[in-house]
Parts: sequence; C-alpha cells; structure tokens
Amino acid sequence: MNNILQLKGQFQKRKNTNRFGPINLPKGMKVTADHINNLQKQLTDIFLRWQNDRLIGGALVSVHYTCVVAKSNRLQLFLGEGSRHPNQSIRGAKFVEEYNSKNKLVKKHVFTYFLSLESLQKTIDYLEKCGKIVQEIYGGEISDKETQKINEGEYNSKLMVKSTFLKAVVDASYVESFQIDKANDKVREQSIVTIYKTGIETTELLRKLGIDMINANMIDDTTLRLEPREIEILRDKAPYLIAMSVRNFAEITPEISDEKRYNEKIDIPKPTNEPIVGVIDTQFDKSVYFNEWVEYERCIDSNIDLEPEDFFHGTAVSSIIVDGPSFNPRLEDGCGRFRVKHFGVAKAGQFSSFAILKMIRNIVAKNRDIKVWNLSLGSAMEVDDNFISPEAAELDRIQYEYDVIFIVAGTNKKKISNVTRIGAPADSLNSLVVNAVDFQGNPASYSRKGPVLEFFYKPDVCYYGGDGSEKIVVCEPLGKATVSGTSFAAPWITRKMAYLIYVMKFSREVAKALIIDSAAGWNRQDNTTYIKGYGLVPKKIEDILHSKDDEIRFIMTGTIDEYEVYTYNIPVPQDMNAHPFYAKATLAYFPKSDRNQGVDYTNTEMDIHFGRIMEQKGKAVIKAINYNKQAEEGLNLIYEEDARKLYRKWDNVKHICEAIKDRPRPRKAYQSGMWGLSIKTKERLETKNGRGLQFGVVVTLKEMNGVNRIDEFIRLCMLRGWVVNSIDIDNQIEVFTKAEEEIEFE
Repeated sequence: MNNILQLKGQFQKRKNTNRFGPINLPKGMKVTADHINNLQKQLTDIFLRWQNDRLIGGALVSVHYTCVVAKSNRLQLFLGEGSRHPNQSIRGAKFVEEYNSKNKLVKKHVFTYFLSLESLQKTIDYLEKCGKIVQEIYGGEISDKETQKINEGEYNSKLMVKSTFLKAVVDASYVESFQIDKANDKVREQSIVTIYKTGIETTELLRKLGIDMINANMIDDTTLRLEPREIEILRDKAPYLIAMSVRNFAEITPEISDEKRYNEKIDIPKPTNEPIVGVIDTQFDKSVYFNEWVEYERCIDSNIDLEPEDFFHGTAVSSIIVDGPSFNPRLEDGCGRFRVKHFGVAKAGQFSSFAILKMIRNIVAKNRDIKVWNLSLGSAMEVDDNFISPEAAELDRIQYEYDVIFIVAGTNKKKISNVTRIGAPADSLNSLVVNAVDFQGNPASYSRKGPVLEFFYKPDVCYYGGDGSEKIVVCEPLGKATVSGTSFAAPWITRKMAYLIYVMKFSREVAKALIIDSAAGWNRQDNTTYIKGYGLVPKKIEDILHSKDDEIRFIMTGTIDEYEVYTYNIPVPQDMNAHPFYAKATLAYFPKSDRNQGVDYTNTEMDIHFGRIMEQKGKAVIKAINYNKQAEEGLNLIYEEDARKLYRKWDNVKHICEAIKDRPRPRKAYQSGMWGLSIKTKERLETKNGRGLQFGVVVTLKEMNGVNRIDEFIRLCMLRGWVVNSIDIDNQIEVFTKAEEEIEFE
C-alpha cells in the first residue's frame, strides 16, 4: 500500500480575459415579428394587471424560456431595473417539461422577475420598436445571417440603436412566453412557505393581506411558518406571491428494530482526549454504558413530556459514533472511539421542521469547536423537483458560514408507500448524504433515491445500514438491539469524516473529496439510478488513506481569489516517452447558495480541468481527461443542459475518471512532459460569492502495468519545487495525541 501524498506549492492565478463576441442569434435561429409582437401583447396584459394591483410595489413576471438556458443566454435587456442587469431582478427559477413543435418532451427554464412598472413599460416599448424593425426592414423575419451583417455595419434604423436592437432580438429568441405564475396546490396543514421578494417588506405585505406575523415565525425575510387558514388567505388574495411551500411537520421514518435485546455487560474505558462529534437527534438516555462519553443537552421545551421511545433513536445513533465497532466487529473501521456532544431537538415520530431549523443554527453557533455533525433525522415526504427544502437550505447556509460539515442520513421509505425520492434534509448539497446498502452491497429495501432539483447527485455515498436478517447492532436505553435504516449508515461515515478532519487534520473539502473518491473507485456504477451515490465507502479508514501499490494518490488544496487558479507543473512519470497511467480526480467545495433562485440554487461554479499539458496555437492548454472544453478559447459550443450532464456544471462535487480498458495504451507525452490542474470559477449573481472559497482535489494515477512509481513521482515533484508530504497514519495519530495532551504547570 502507498501513502497518500500532499502536494504543496504555488498555484498561478489569472483574471478572465475572455470577452464576449458580437451579439448574434445562434446559428440557424430565426425570430419573427409575430413572435415579438405576441411577447409585447403578453407583457402589455401583465402591465395592465399590475397597474390595477399595487399591493407588492411593482410587478412579478415569469419568463418561460425555450430550453434550459446558460447564464449568458438569460435576458440581457428585457426586464432590467433601471441601469441594473436583469439577473439582479430574478426572484426564482424552476424547470418545466413541455412538448415542443416536434412533439418531443423538452425541459425548459422558467425565471420569475420582480421589477417596477416603469421598467416593465420600458421593455414593452423595446418589443414594440423591435417588432416594427423586423417587420419593416427584414420582411417579418430576422435570422442569424442578418444579425451578423448588422454587426458588420449593415444597419440603418433610427428607432433603436444597433446594440439595443440586437439584444432585443436575441432576448426574444430565447423567450417562449411571459406569464404570471400562481401556486395551485392545496395545503391543509401548517407549512413553511417562501414568498417572492418584492418591493414591500414581508411583514408589512402580509399585514395588508390580513395575516399578522411576528419574527418568531420567520426563518428569513421571505420564508415563514403559516397556519392553514393563513395560507388560504394568501392563496385567495395573492397566489402569485407563493414561490414554494412544504409541510412543517416532518416525520422520522421508522427503522426496523427487533424486539429481542441483549443485556450483557459491555466495558468501555473512560474518555480522555478523543475528538468530539456533534449529534443532532432525538433524546439521549444517560443510563447507557457509554454515558461518560456523551455530553447531553435537551433542547426542547422542559414543559414537553418525554416518553421512553423518545430516547431510542438518538441513543442508538450516538452509540455507533462512540463505540460502534465494539458490537459490530465486521464493521471495524480502525477509527477508534469518539466523544459525542448530543443535542436532543425532537421527540420520536413527528416533529416541527421550523422549530429544529431555529435550533440547529443556534447549536452550531455556540459550539464552534465542533466541525463534524451527524443528522439522522429525516422527512417521510419527498423533496420537490424545483426547490431545495428549507431544512437543507439552512444546513447549506450554516456550512458555508461556519466551516463545518453535516453527515446526513438519506431517509427511509415505509414498507407500504409510494414515496421513492429522498426527503429533507437529504437534499442538502453541502452535506455528505449517506444511503444504506445491505451486507452484500445491494441497495437496502428501504432506500430512497435522488436526484435533487432533477440534476444534483444525492445521496453522495452509501454504507452498510442493515437489511433483512442482517442488521446493525446498536445500544438503546434497554440494551443492545438490532436495527436497520439510513439513520444507522450515516454515523459510520461520520466516524470516518471525524477521523479525517480531527486526527488527520484534513480540511473538510479534502475529507469530503477523499470519501467520495474512495467510494467511486475506478468503476463507478451508479450514474443513473441515484440510489448508491458515488458508491460504497470502504470499511477500513486505511483504505481511504492509502492507495494500492500501482497507484499514486495525492491531494491539493487552494483558495479561489481570481477567475482561474492553475498549475502546469505536475510531473507524471514517463516510460518510453509516454505516461503509462489512468487518471481520475475528485473536487469538492462548499458554495453559497440561494433557495430563492429555485433550480439555479448554487451561486458559484468551479470547473475542473485535469490532464496533460499540450501546446495549441502557441499556448499551453490542458488536455482534460474528460475532454472538458468549457471556457477554452475558440468556438466550443456546449449547450447548458449538456454542460450539466457531461461536466456537472454548477454541482459542488466533480468526479472525473478515465475508463480502465482491457488493452491499455500509454498516453503520449507532449513536449513539456507535464500535467496540469485548472479550476475556473463562474458566478451566477453579480456578488462574487466564490471569492475566498476553498477547494480540495484528490487525484489518483493508476499505472497500467502494475508498476509502483510513487518514489519516482515524489522525486520529480521535489525537483519541480513541490513540497511533498507523505501522509503517515501512525505519525498523524502521534501528533494528534501529543497536541491533545493536557500540560500541568507547577
């Protein structure tokens, strides 16, 4: 086995020097005056509607696009507010699937904008003038060839300046219709509702509708808890305000537990300096044998009566984190024991998502020393196609703000249920979400699946959660018991994450990338079913922290402070002027996100390019192992939907891997002989939320002929100026133990 290597050196930076070319219609595209006039009529009707309804201090307009659009193909002129770019007026985004003119089902973007009536009228004027020009000068239809000629100087209309006319034509080409969308679903229970951000403060807006709000019922300035009668008022008087809603009372889906329990005595030493893991769950029973390892805090109202069943789930989860391998010897992971700080935030069965959301932020804020948190509570309801749950959004915000990571159970389905998709908060993108498999590695019978927002891979990984006759052993208040559920798969991954972060001193970005990379291996199978995530995490921590003798595995970290950070200086060993290696890489980062943006949830995109350095037109470029040509110079037309599918655009985890073949062919070594890594950053919003974000990358090189070339790689790296650290588990444990010793001064 080879140790993992850590490469430390200087990343280069560069600003984005790419400039958009002239404003043109896409090749083969045509726009008719009739289409432009129809858009004008739709907006005029919408204007009259809002002119008679001044409740929100402006206008909400939903733009139905013809496809899934890239940021650069959103509106550039229409629906802008004054001098601001139209993107700053977006209040929500979703996907719809509709049949096109060829009777093919197509996924399309729908964006909801908020703007003033004056700006809405300005867009109507643009459409009117644009329609006239297309009708009078271009015979009622303008094509990409005409827009190209306009850019070459063939334009003589005085109604609109050239650049404004071209922007209007291009905007119209991507827009199918303008509408006012309204919520239709009937809600009969207390719910968490998000309304669109408008020109009126939320509390004032609701007061005008006859709904009295106090801050205690609000999660943020647009998300609040409402009773059924209040939702009905909102739906009757202003249905266009409701962006999304979800039932407030979630439910812990029941785990399968045997009645048979074992009461034999288990010994455990007293805790010393072991790392502390945070657990947010139901209550903890302090009578169990490992009680000294757990600091318990009851977080629900002291006036609420607790029943015996309120202690079973939480106690069982903490038992795995503290001492799981003692009663599950076949799951011995080599991570040792952990202390737990256990926060009892719920009773068994149903609980209020709203109440727990309020608690979690306070808990994390008051316990900044805890970096790893286990959350094995989940909703029985499915997540929505078009928005992240409030619970997941809050977890994502907390992780962005506090440099922590949540390990979240993938949620279970009941025996008799049509529910198949994961429930909140397993749709949290920054969290590491864990599904369950049986001991043969097959998806557990109770497993639910992703994706999230029809795109993001969730769950991330899977682990043994028990199923059928083979279950997980836990300690409950009455003694040892056997159970099954994703709730009991997640804590095993929490143990591994805690080991990587506390003992090995890895950043959460590297730790997350290591776990996902080890699960994916070289032959990832779960690309389409969304049930096992990237794969099954190895049992032993040493299998995550080592590579095989024919593999070179190294980690690199960095911070984004420019458009691109890169190195062209990775010296991969050669044999006969060729690189005899397969390669794979996993990137992880924790972006800021915005639930109000709907399906366009993550604010920052990191685009990874890894591969050999070659010369192209006098410049050094990376020949990416996954043929990624996004953002490269020249004409590389990649549609947004394809970029998401092929290169995971906007996903905060990227895993790229070459396929291992029966007849390996070494890769040609180009002139420099070097390999390179580049991270390019794109922003959805004008605020550059990606600046200062850290990333972690795990790279693995597999020698095609089984030769161990790690020593050669280390020497080559040192010659190129890299500081190479070989990660030795025993040394790290010794360093951790020494660092945690209490020194008494005389």
